[in-house]
Amino acid sequence: MPTPIARRIAPSILSADFARLGDEVRAVEAAGADLIHFDVMDNHYVPNLTIGPLVCEAIRPHVKIPIDVHLMVKPVDRIVPDFAKAGANIITFHPEASDHVDRTLALIRDHGCKAGLVFNPATPLAWLDHVMDKLDIVLLMSVNPGFGGQKFIASTLPKLREVRARIDAWRAGGGREIWLEVDGGVKADNIAEVAAAGADTFVAGSAVFGARDPDGGYRGVMGRMRQALAAV
Repeated sequence: MPTPIARRIAPSILSADFARLGDEVRAVEAAGADLIHFDVMDNHYVPNLTIGPLVCEAIRPHVKIPIDVHLMVKPVDRIVPDFAKAGANIITFHPEASDHVDRTLALIRDHGCKAGLVFNPATPLAWLDHVMDKLDIVLLMSVNPGFGGQKFIASTLPKLREVRARIDAWRAGGGREIWLEVDGGVKADNIAEVAAAGADTFVAGSAVFGARDPDGGYRGVMGRMRQALAAV
């Protein structure tokens, strides 16, 4: 029998209630989240300003699951050590925001974190051609980065299939595991379609934090997502 595919749900705290952030991350972990997704925007690479290493450090004691830091910043290298020190486990960045992509990937891994590249909807995948050996994760944006609550861009699906084919070929040639993550507009009613296209890690922001249970938890929405994934 084929090995079951591990599928991970990563609630994005961009949509959480920041006045009670510790409670929010504990609640999604209790609901079965596999990662905490942490969106870093600098009002330079993207037109918004969010959170930095101090907030990462503040939530680290509240959860045992990995913190998945998505850097929407330019330049990248200066901030990588700060997030590693703050407790990040995964750090991804946009290749066009780095002067030396290979060097930045090595920097992230040298600081003890998993490293990955992020591709905007119109960013070509050619960046992957020479760095597969340094990747732990590929993240495809299914919205244009900068704001939460956007609608899923359907053209992400064939792009997901293309990256899945690249990863599978890499693994077949003896390469190590590379996760395929998708971020933007993912919710319970489309997560199965996204999984069928090849994704194994799913960022969901407003779809999770906008669907709080009456007791303040998130077991309902997380359960619906798991049920949809189980049917794929």
